[in-house]
Amino acid sequence: MATNPRDLLIRPVITEKTSMMMQDNKYTFKVPLTANKTEIRQAVEKIFNVKVEKVNTVRVLGKTKRMGKYVGKRSDYKKAIVKLAEGNTIQIFEGM
Repeated sequence: MATNPRDLLIRPVITEKTSMMMQDNKYTFKVPLTANKTEIRQAVEKIFNVKVEKVNTVRVLGKTKRMGKYVGKRSDYKKAIVKLAEGNTIQIFEGM
């Protein structure tokens, strides 16, 4: 496990779909490929001081991209969808 819980949550994933999920008290974060559900749960609870009900993870494969005749690949990453207990919220849009 990472020594600092902030190393586990790389950044929140903010899209139209995840914004709709926030209404159901589900928040999505980009996490390292090596992170497991228990570590993610502990990190979210410690950083945001909330109670986590459930954690789902999705491994996203990087897309193959072309620039002319050269072919490259984006990095793989893992998404964690965290469902909070009733009455808990996270303020993700603080800077806006």
